[in-house]
Amino acid sequence: MEDFEKRIQAVHDNLSHWMTPEVLKACLSMTDLTTLKSTDTYSSVRKLVGKVNDFQTHFPGYQPPASICVYPNFARTVKETLTVPGVHTTVVAGCFPASQSFMEVKELECRMAVAEGADEVDIVLALNSFLDGDLSYCEKEIRSIRDIVGNAVLKVILETGALADAGRIREASFLAMECGADFIKTSTGKMEPAATPFAAIVMCDCIKEYYGKTGRKVGFKPAGGISTAKDAAAYYAIVDTILGQEWLNPALLRFGASRVANSIISEVEKSSVIYF
Repeated sequence: MEDFEKRIQAVHDNLSHWMTPEVLKACLSMTDLTTLKSTDTYSSVRKLVGKVNDFQTHFPGYQPPASICVYPNFARTVKETLTVPGVHTTVVAGCFPASQSFMEVKELECRMAVAEGADEVDIVLALNSFLDGDLSYCEKEIRSIRDIVGNAVLKVILETGALADAGRIREASFLAMECGADFIKTSTGKMEPAATPFAAIVMCDCIKEYYGKTGRKVGFKPAGGISTAKDAAAYYAIVDTILGQEWLNPALLRFGASRVANSIISEVEKSSVIYF
């Protein structure tokens, strides 16, 4: 743990190196702009998508977010409303956030989400089986959903706040990657603690090790509790330090957040901005 503490402190001590307009704008372009409220409606989702469509008109010096992340029943709404090339439709599926249901139900939801237009699917590791030591069930479920979503990007949420130590996070990270995850993601944002620098370092170490063994690049997505420009810069710094510049693009680094975009714009513009 002492080594992790030193590595986290080193990031914070040197954070000014990454708190630049260029880095912060890059972080915004790697954000999955997220709305996952029980009060979401088709009209509120269309309104959010409209803001993404108009974003560069209001802020011409910025790239738009990488995707808009919603519940699966809104996939078609996002897909049909989006007009910005390259912005993806992302859904949380597989009985998010608890992942407490039958495998068949999770499979059906993922299949329907892709049929409705989802480009990316974020699922939660079956913690009920993982914490019981039934890794074979977890593997079966992820591999099945991997096949179902086809060419869609698959992100597997480890819910690291429920995992007791680095060993458990490592085990979950390698399991997800070996079963075909395109990204491993820290958290749902629905329980505490959510994303932490500690979990991020462990997961990025695993991605680096996995890449060294297989040659396959797996992406990293910190999510939950990331609300300020400084938060985003800190996770960007961790990825830069461990994985290097090859990972500093939307194909391999995402931020799951609903508030960070406004904070980034405010920090860069040096004025309070509430756009999204």
